[in-house]
Amino acid sequence: MIYMDAAATAPPRQEVLDTVSPLLTRDFGNPASHHEAGHQARRAANWARAQVAAQLAVREEEIYFTSGGTEGANTAVIGGALGNPRGRVVVASAIEHPAVLEACRYLVEFHGFTLRLIDVTADGLVDLEHAAQLIDDDVAVVSVMAVNNEVGTIQPVAQFAALAHAAGALMHTDAVQAAGWLDLAPLAAAVDALSISGHKIGGLKGSGALYLSGKHRFVPLLHGGGQQSGLRSGTENPAAAAGIAVALQVCASQRAQGLGEGYGPYLIEKITRGLEAKHPGSVRLTGSGSQRIGGIVSFVFPKTAGETVLIELERKGVLCSSGSACAAGSTDPSPVLTAMGYQEQLAHTAVRLSFGRGIKENELSQVANAVIAAVGGLLPASPGAA
Repeated sequence: MIYMDAAATAPPRQEVLDTVSPLLTRDFGNPASHHEAGHQARRAANWARAQVAAQLAVREEEIYFTSGGTEGANTAVIGGALGNPRGRVVVASAIEHPAVLEACRYLVEFHGFTLRLIDVTADGLVDLEHAAQLIDDDVAVVSVMAVNNEVGTIQPVAQFAALAHAAGALMHTDAVQAAGWLDLAPLAAAVDALSISGHKIGGLKGSGALYLSGKHRFVPLLHGGGQQSGLRSGTENPAAAAGIAVALQVCASQRAQGLGEGYGPYLIEKITRGLEAKHPGSVRLTGSGSQRIGGIVSFVFPKTAGETVLIELERKGVLCSSGSACAAGSTDPSPVLTAMGYQEQLAHTAVRLSFGRGIKENELSQVANAVIAAVGGLLPASPGAA
Protein backbone atom coordinates (compact mmCIF):
# COMPACT_ATOMS: atom_id res chain seq x y z
CA MET A 1 0.00 0.00 0.00
CA ILE A 2 1.18 3.53 -0.79
CA TYR A 3 -0.14 6.08 1.69
CA MET A 4 -1.27 9.28 -0.06
CA ASP A 5 -3.39 10.93 2.65
CA ALA A 6 -0.83 12.99 4.56
CA ALA A 7 -3.16 16.00 4.60
CA ALA A 8 -5.42 13.92 6.87
CA THR A 9 -2.56 12.67 9.03
CA ALA A 10 1.09 11.91 8.43
CA PRO A 11 2.98 8.97 9.92
CA PRO A 12 5.06 9.93 12.97
CA ARG A 13 8.67 10.66 12.03
CA GLN A 14 11.32 8.42 13.51
CA GLU A 15 13.12 11.51 14.84
CA VAL A 16 9.94 12.41 16.70
CA LEU A 17 9.52 8.94 18.17
CA ASP A 18 13.14 8.91 19.32
CA THR A 19 12.64 12.27 21.03
CA VAL A 20 9.31 11.62 22.74
CA SER A 21 9.98 8.09 23.95
CA PRO A 22 12.15 9.06 26.96
CA LEU A 23 9.70 11.86 27.80
CA LEU A 24 6.91 9.29 28.06
CA THR A 25 8.88 6.62 29.91
CA ARG A 26 11.75 8.17 31.88
CA ASP A 27 11.26 11.95 32.12
CA PHE A 28 7.50 11.74 32.60
CA GLY A 29 7.12 14.28 35.41
CA ASN A 30 4.67 17.14 35.59
CA PRO A 31 6.46 20.31 34.44
CA ALA A 32 4.83 22.22 37.30
CA SER A 33 6.26 19.91 39.99
CA HIS A 34 9.12 21.24 42.15
CA HIS A 35 11.35 18.18 42.12
CA GLU A 36 13.86 16.71 39.69
CA ALA A 37 11.29 14.78 37.65
CA GLY A 38 9.32 17.99 37.23
CA HIS A 39 12.46 19.97 36.41
CA GLN A 40 13.38 17.49 33.68
CA ALA A 41 9.93 17.82 32.14
CA ARG A 42 10.08 21.61 32.42
CA ARG A 43 13.40 21.70 30.61
CA ALA A 44 11.94 19.61 27.80
CA ALA A 45 8.90 21.88 27.49
CA ASN A 46 11.08 24.99 27.51
CA TRP A 47 13.37 23.50 24.87
CA ALA A 48 10.39 22.72 22.64
CA ARG A 49 9.01 26.24 23.02
CA ALA A 50 12.37 27.74 22.09
CA GLN A 51 12.66 25.56 18.99
CA VAL A 52 9.17 26.40 17.73
CA ALA A 53 9.72 30.11 18.41
CA ALA A 54 12.95 29.95 16.41
CA GLN A 55 11.18 28.35 13.44
CA LEU A 56 8.58 31.12 13.46
CA ALA A 57 11.10 33.87 14.35
CA VAL A 58 8.94 35.06 17.28
CA ARG A 59 9.46 35.38 21.02
CA GLU A 60 9.28 32.22 23.13
CA GLU A 61 6.58 33.70 25.34
CA GLU A 62 4.37 34.06 22.24
CA ILE A 63 4.26 30.28 21.66
CA TYR A 64 1.55 28.12 23.25
CA PHE A 65 1.16 24.37 22.97
CA THR A 66 -2.35 23.09 22.27
CA SER A 67 -4.15 19.84 21.49
CA GLY A 68 -4.05 20.55 17.74
CA GLY A 69 -5.12 22.83 14.93
CA THR A 70 -8.75 23.01 16.03
CA GLU A 71 -7.96 24.29 19.51
CA GLY A 72 -5.42 26.70 18.10
CA ALA A 73 -7.84 28.16 15.58
CA ASN A 74 -10.60 28.43 18.19
CA THR A 75 -8.29 30.19 20.63
CA ALA A 76 -7.12 32.65 17.98
CA VAL A 77 -10.55 33.43 16.52
CA ILE A 78 -12.74 33.32 19.64
CA GLY A 79 -10.08 34.52 22.06
CA GLY A 80 -9.04 37.28 19.70
CA ALA A 81 -12.58 38.45 18.99
CA LEU A 82 -13.59 38.52 22.66
CA GLY A 83 -10.34 40.15 23.66
CA ASN A 84 -10.66 42.82 20.97
CA PRO A 85 -13.97 44.54 21.77
CA ARG A 86 -13.62 47.22 19.09
CA GLY A 87 -16.03 45.42 16.71
CA ARG A 88 -18.63 42.66 16.57
CA VAL A 89 -17.81 41.27 13.13
CA VAL A 90 -15.54 38.38 12.11
CA VAL A 91 -14.38 37.81 8.54
CA ALA A 92 -13.22 34.49 7.10
CA SER A 93 -12.81 32.96 3.66
CA ALA A 94 -15.53 30.66 2.39
CA ILE A 95 -13.04 27.77 2.19
CA GLU A 96 -11.70 27.85 5.75
CA HIS A 97 -11.40 24.66 7.74
CA PRO A 98 -14.42 23.95 9.99
CA ALA A 99 -12.19 24.74 12.98
CA VAL A 100 -12.30 28.37 11.87
CA LEU A 101 -15.81 28.56 10.43
CA GLU A 102 -17.45 26.87 13.41
CA ALA A 103 -15.54 29.12 15.80
CA CYS A 104 -16.93 32.09 13.88
CA ARG A 105 -20.45 30.65 14.03
CA TYR A 106 -20.08 30.16 17.78
CA LEU A 107 -19.35 33.88 18.07
CA VAL A 108 -22.45 34.61 16.00
CA GLU A 109 -24.75 32.36 18.02
CA PHE A 110 -23.54 33.06 21.54
CA HIS A 111 -21.91 36.49 21.43
CA GLY A 112 -23.90 38.44 18.88
CA PHE A 113 -21.22 38.70 16.22
CA THR A 114 -21.82 38.90 12.48
CA LEU A 115 -19.90 36.63 10.12
CA ARG A 116 -18.82 37.86 6.70
CA LEU A 117 -17.46 35.28 4.23
CA ILE A 118 -14.95 36.18 1.53
CA ASP A 119 -15.59 34.70 -1.92
CA VAL A 120 -13.04 32.53 -3.69
CA THR A 121 -12.16 32.15 -7.35
CA ALA A 122 -12.51 28.99 -9.42
CA ASP A 123 -8.81 28.35 -8.67
CA GLY A 124 -9.41 28.41 -4.93
CA LEU A 125 -7.79 31.79 -4.40
CA VAL A 126 -9.48 33.96 -1.79
CA ASP A 127 -10.77 37.13 -3.47
CA LEU A 128 -8.66 40.04 -2.25
CA GLU A 129 -10.98 42.69 -3.72
CA HIS A 130 -14.01 41.17 -2.03
CA ALA A 131 -12.07 41.03 1.24
CA ALA A 132 -11.35 44.75 0.96
CA GLN A 133 -15.09 45.39 0.70
CA LEU A 134 -15.85 43.31 3.80
CA ILE A 135 -13.10 44.42 6.17
CA ASP A 136 -13.97 47.68 7.93
CA ASP A 137 -13.80 49.31 11.35
CA ASP A 138 -16.42 46.92 12.76
CA VAL A 139 -14.26 43.84 12.22
CA ALA A 140 -12.53 42.26 15.20
CA VAL A 141 -10.78 39.29 13.57
CA VAL A 142 -9.95 38.21 10.02
CA SER A 143 -8.99 34.58 9.33
CA VAL A 144 -7.59 33.32 6.02
CA MET A 145 -5.79 29.99 5.78
CA ALA A 146 -2.26 29.89 4.42
CA VAL A 147 -2.83 26.74 2.34
CA ASN A 148 -6.15 25.09 1.60
CA ASN A 149 -6.38 21.58 2.96
CA GLU A 150 -8.32 20.14 0.01
CA VAL A 151 -6.84 21.71 -3.12
CA GLY A 152 -3.46 22.99 -1.86
CA THR A 153 -3.81 26.58 -3.04
CA ILE A 154 -1.44 29.05 -1.34
CA GLN A 155 -3.11 32.26 -0.21
CA PRO A 156 -1.41 35.70 -0.13
CA VAL A 157 -1.80 35.95 3.65
CA ALA A 158 0.32 39.09 4.02
CA GLN A 159 -2.04 41.03 1.75
CA PHE A 160 -5.09 40.03 3.78
CA ALA A 161 -3.20 40.91 6.96
CA ALA A 162 -2.49 44.37 5.57
CA LEU A 163 -6.22 44.91 4.99
CA ALA A 164 -7.04 43.66 8.48
CA HIS A 165 -4.44 45.82 10.19
CA ALA A 166 -5.44 48.90 8.22
CA ALA A 167 -8.94 48.47 9.68
CA GLY A 168 -7.62 47.80 13.19
CA ALA A 169 -8.56 44.09 13.17
CA LEU A 170 -6.52 41.09 14.27
CA MET A 171 -5.31 38.64 11.63
CA HIS A 172 -5.18 34.85 12.10
CA THR A 173 -3.94 32.27 9.64
CA ASP A 174 -4.50 28.52 9.80
CA ALA A 175 -1.06 27.23 8.78
CA VAL A 176 -1.76 23.54 9.38
CA GLN A 177 -1.16 22.51 5.76
CA ALA A 178 1.57 25.10 5.21
CA ALA A 179 3.86 23.87 7.98
CA GLY A 180 5.46 21.05 6.02
CA TRP A 181 6.01 23.03 2.83
CA LEU A 182 6.37 26.77 3.50
CA ASP A 183 8.63 28.92 5.65
CA LEU A 184 6.45 29.87 8.61
CA ALA A 185 8.52 32.89 9.69
CA PRO A 186 7.21 35.29 7.00
CA LEU A 187 3.66 34.16 7.77
CA ALA A 188 4.11 34.76 11.50
CA ALA A 189 5.63 38.17 10.81
CA ALA A 190 2.54 39.20 8.86
CA VAL A 191 -0.16 38.05 11.28
CA ASP A 192 -1.21 38.28 14.92
CA ALA A 193 -2.03 34.58 15.35
CA LEU A 194 -0.90 31.40 13.58
CA SER A 195 -2.00 27.84 14.35
CA ILE A 196 -0.41 24.53 13.36
CA SER A 197 -1.03 20.84 14.08
CA GLY A 198 1.58 18.27 15.00
CA HIS A 199 0.21 15.18 13.31
CA LYS A 200 0.10 16.78 9.85
CA ILE A 201 3.90 17.11 9.82
CA GLY A 202 4.97 13.87 11.48
CA GLY A 203 4.39 14.83 15.10
CA LEU A 204 1.89 13.26 17.46
CA LYS A 205 -1.89 13.37 17.20
CA GLY A 206 -3.35 15.63 19.84
CA SER A 207 -0.51 18.13 19.57
CA GLY A 208 -0.40 21.63 18.20
CA ALA A 209 1.39 24.94 18.48
CA LEU A 210 -0.08 28.42 18.45
CA TYR A 211 1.60 31.77 17.95
CA LEU A 212 -0.22 34.69 19.55
CA SER A 213 1.31 38.14 19.27
CA GLY A 214 2.17 39.62 22.65
CA LYS A 215 0.91 42.98 21.38
CA HIS A 216 -2.72 41.90 21.68
CA ARG A 217 -5.07 40.43 24.26
CA PHE A 218 -6.54 36.98 23.73
CA VAL A 219 -9.19 35.57 26.07
CA PRO A 220 -8.42 31.98 27.16
CA LEU A 221 -10.83 29.19 26.28
CA LEU A 222 -9.63 26.91 29.07
CA HIS A 223 -9.64 27.98 32.73
CA GLY A 224 -7.83 26.22 35.52
CA GLY A 225 -4.34 26.16 36.98
CA GLY A 226 -3.00 29.02 34.90
CA GLN A 227 -0.40 27.09 32.91
CA GLN A 228 1.17 28.69 29.85
CA SER A 229 0.82 32.22 31.18
CA GLY A 230 -2.83 31.62 32.02
CA LEU A 231 -3.86 31.37 28.38
CA ARG A 232 -3.96 27.58 28.13
CA SER A 233 -4.62 25.96 31.50
CA GLY A 234 -4.09 22.24 31.93
CA THR A 235 -1.09 20.04 32.64
CA GLU A 236 1.49 20.63 29.94
CA ASN A 237 2.56 17.78 27.66
CA PRO A 238 6.35 18.04 27.10
CA ALA A 239 6.41 14.94 24.88
CA ALA A 240 3.84 16.34 22.45
CA ALA A 241 5.54 19.74 22.50
CA ALA A 242 8.96 18.24 21.80
CA GLY A 243 7.47 16.11 19.03
CA ILE A 244 6.09 19.09 17.16
CA ALA A 245 9.35 21.00 17.67
CA VAL A 246 11.39 18.16 16.14
CA ALA A 247 8.90 17.71 13.30
CA LEU A 248 9.20 21.41 12.41
CA GLN A 249 13.00 21.13 12.46
CA VAL A 250 12.91 18.19 10.05
CA CYS A 251 10.47 20.03 7.78
CA ALA A 252 12.77 23.06 7.69
CA SER A 253 15.76 20.86 6.85
CA GLN A 254 13.91 19.11 4.03
CA ARG A 255 12.68 22.44 2.68
CA ALA A 256 16.22 23.85 2.71
CA GLN A 257 17.36 20.84 0.67
CA GLY A 258 14.52 21.35 -1.81
CA LEU A 259 13.35 17.81 -1.15
CA GLY A 260 10.13 16.95 -2.99
CA GLU A 261 9.68 20.35 -4.63
CA GLY A 262 8.98 18.93 -8.07
CA TYR A 263 6.81 16.02 -6.97
CA GLY A 264 3.47 17.82 -7.19
CA PRO A 265 4.01 19.14 -10.73
CA TYR A 266 5.31 15.71 -11.78
CA LEU A 267 2.17 13.98 -10.50
CA ILE A 268 -0.13 16.55 -12.10
CA GLU A 269 1.54 16.29 -15.51
CA LYS A 270 1.78 12.50 -15.56
CA ILE A 271 -1.84 11.93 -14.53
CA THR A 272 -3.27 14.66 -16.76
CA ARG A 273 -1.29 13.65 -19.82
CA GLY A 274 -1.95 9.94 -19.31
CA LEU A 275 -5.71 10.36 -19.05
CA GLU A 276 -6.16 13.04 -21.70
CA ALA A 277 -4.32 10.91 -24.25
CA LYS A 278 -7.00 8.22 -24.19
CA HIS A 279 -9.94 9.96 -22.54
CA PRO A 280 -10.11 13.67 -23.43
CA GLY A 281 -12.01 15.71 -20.86
CA SER A 282 -11.82 12.99 -18.22
CA VAL A 283 -9.69 14.88 -15.66
CA ARG A 284 -9.55 18.38 -14.18
CA LEU A 285 -7.03 19.69 -11.69
CA THR A 286 -8.65 21.57 -8.79
CA GLY A 287 -6.98 24.60 -7.27
CA SER A 288 -4.40 26.92 -8.75
CA GLY A 289 -2.03 25.51 -11.34
CA SER A 290 0.88 27.56 -10.01
CA GLN A 291 0.10 28.95 -6.54
CA ARG A 292 0.00 25.63 -4.71
CA ILE A 293 2.16 23.53 -2.41
CA GLY A 294 3.78 20.43 -3.81
CA GLY A 295 2.21 18.03 -1.32
CA ILE A 296 -1.49 18.30 -2.24
CA VAL A 297 -2.74 17.33 -5.69
CA SER A 298 -6.50 17.19 -6.23
CA PHE A 299 -8.54 16.23 -9.26
CA VAL A 300 -12.15 15.79 -10.28
CA PHE A 301 -13.08 13.21 -12.91
CA PRO A 302 -16.13 14.45 -14.85
CA LYS A 303 -17.01 11.16 -16.50
CA THR A 304 -16.99 9.00 -13.38
CA ALA A 305 -19.50 8.63 -10.56
CA GLY A 306 -19.20 9.36 -6.86
CA GLU A 307 -16.27 7.79 -5.05
CA THR A 308 -15.71 4.93 -7.50
CA VAL A 309 -12.19 6.15 -8.29
CA LEU A 310 -11.24 6.03 -4.59
CA ILE A 311 -12.49 2.45 -4.35
CA GLU A 312 -10.52 1.43 -7.43
CA LEU A 313 -7.38 3.13 -6.16
CA GLU A 314 -7.51 1.27 -2.86
CA ARG A 315 -7.85 -1.98 -4.80
CA LYS A 316 -4.69 -0.97 -6.64
CA GLY A 317 -2.82 -0.25 -3.43
CA VAL A 318 -3.17 3.54 -3.16
CA LEU A 319 -4.72 5.02 -0.01
CA CYS A 320 -6.10 8.52 -0.52
CA SER A 321 -9.27 10.52 0.08
CA SER A 322 -11.85 12.74 -1.55
CA GLY A 323 -11.00 15.72 0.64
CA SER A 324 -11.03 16.74 4.28
CA ALA A 325 -11.05 13.87 6.77
CA CYS A 326 -13.07 16.14 9.06
CA ALA A 327 -16.00 15.71 6.65
CA ALA A 328 -15.64 11.94 6.32
CA GLY A 329 -18.98 10.17 6.35
CA SER A 330 -20.87 13.18 5.06
CA THR A 331 -22.88 12.72 1.89
CA ASP A 332 -22.67 16.42 1.09
CA PRO A 333 -20.25 17.58 -1.62
CA SER A 334 -17.07 19.36 -0.55
CA PRO A 335 -17.89 22.89 0.68
CA VAL A 336 -14.51 23.96 -0.67
CA LEU A 337 -15.24 22.78 -4.19
CA THR A 338 -18.80 24.13 -4.17
CA ALA A 339 -17.46 27.51 -3.01
CA MET A 340 -15.10 27.35 -5.99
CA GLY A 341 -18.11 26.90 -8.29
CA TYR A 342 -18.08 23.13 -8.87
CA GLN A 343 -21.46 21.48 -9.36
CA GLU A 344 -22.47 18.91 -6.74
CA GLN A 345 -22.20 15.89 -9.04
CA LEU A 346 -18.68 16.84 -10.19
CA ALA A 347 -17.53 17.71 -6.66
CA HIS A 348 -18.46 14.19 -5.58
CA THR A 349 -15.80 12.77 -7.94
CA ALA A 350 -12.90 14.57 -6.22
CA VAL A 351 -9.73 12.69 -5.32
CA ARG A 352 -7.02 14.27 -3.16
CA LEU A 353 -3.49 12.86 -3.24
CA SER A 354 -1.39 14.27 -0.40
CA PHE A 355 2.10 13.35 0.71
CA GLY A 356 5.18 14.55 2.56
CA ARG A 357 8.53 15.59 1.15
CA GLY A 358 10.05 12.21 1.97
CA ILE A 359 7.98 10.18 -0.48
CA LYS A 360 9.99 8.29 -3.12
CA GLU A 361 9.76 9.20 -6.79
CA ASN A 362 9.08 5.60 -7.82
CA GLU A 363 6.08 5.59 -5.45
CA LEU A 364 4.70 8.69 -7.17
CA SER A 365 5.10 6.99 -10.53
CA GLN A 366 3.16 3.98 -9.24
CA VAL A 367 0.44 6.28 -7.89
CA ALA A 368 0.12 8.11 -11.21
CA ASN A 369 -0.15 4.85 -13.11
CA ALA A 370 -2.75 3.60 -10.64
CA VAL A 371 -4.87 6.74 -11.08
CA ILE A 372 -4.67 6.49 -14.87
CA ALA A 373 -5.64 2.83 -14.76
CA ALA A 374 -8.42 3.33 -12.19
CA VAL A 375 -10.09 6.19 -14.04
CA GLY A 376 -9.44 4.66 -17.45
CA GLY A 377 -11.01 1.40 -16.35
CA LEU A 378 -14.22 3.22 -15.51
CA LEU A 379 -14.48 4.93 -18.91
CA PRO A 380 -14.97 3.71 -22.48
CA ALA A 381 -12.10 4.51 -24.82
CA SER A 382 -12.74 7.64 -26.90
CA PRO A 383 -13.01 7.01 -30.66
CA GLY A 384 -9.80 8.08 -32.38
CA ALA A 385 -7.93 8.70 -29.12
CA ALA A 386 -4.17 8.14 -29.23
